[in-house]
Amino acid sequence: MVMAVVCPPDPAAAAQPGMAMATPIEPPPVRSLPPPSSPGLLERRLASWPAWSLPAPLPRPDRDDLIWPAWFRGEWEVSSTSADGAEPPLRWCARFVPNGNGGAVADRAFNASQIGKALLGDELISVRNDPANPNRQVSLLRGDRQLESTVVGRRSGRPDGATFLADELTLQLLHGPGAPRISRVEVLGLWQRLEDGSISGEQWQASYSSPAAGLAAQADHPQRFSLRLVPLPPGSDRAS
Repeated sequence: MVMAVVCPPDPAAAAQPGMAMATPIEPPPVRSLPPPSSPGLLERRLASWPAWSLPAPLPRPDRDDLIWPAWFRGEWEVSSTSADGAEPPLRWCARFVPNGNGGAVADRAFNASQIGKALLGDELISVRNDPANPNRQVSLLRGDRQLESTVVGRRSGRPDGATFLADELTLQLLHGPGAPRISRVEVLGLWQRLEDGSISGEQWQASYSSPAAGLAAQADHPQRFSLRLVPLPPGSDRAS
């Protein structure tokens, strides 16, 4: 997810024995949120899915973090389900903190750790932020492996006061036995604030080959997810 993406370093990792998955829950229904009335770059990008390709209309974020609407502030229980049912429903916690300018920023290390544990179980040891770059996280994995995830492209927009769009392209570098493995993952999310205080979202995701094969690339493994964020009570130990 855009809020913090940790992809399994091995497509078979989630099926390894002894790997604890998140507790299955009743998944949110896969649905289509209403499109904005005036399409922009992100709306056109969404309309072209799954036929995505690189380069994408995503400028480099430099040292700036993604600014979320103020209604993302707080701690949430997140549930997700894939559109095709190929992935099991998952549940994890997410946290967003005020950015000091009326918006919110994701606690990226916490969120990446939560979703990483939901996907990989005990294979994930820890996640830490790069203190010099909020767009870079380093995940330590069992088997003497290390996954570096760096956001290299981003665009966001607010079609209206209750809807938010964000698209991020992440470069992932897996260090471990053998040669490093490099890939790129793009995730576009459409989020909508609901009257009960929860947030409904959809995410469209695709992966690309290593930049070593060329900056231009065609999308592979397209996936779509439906998500629901339900606020957790203040002080809840479920987000610890």
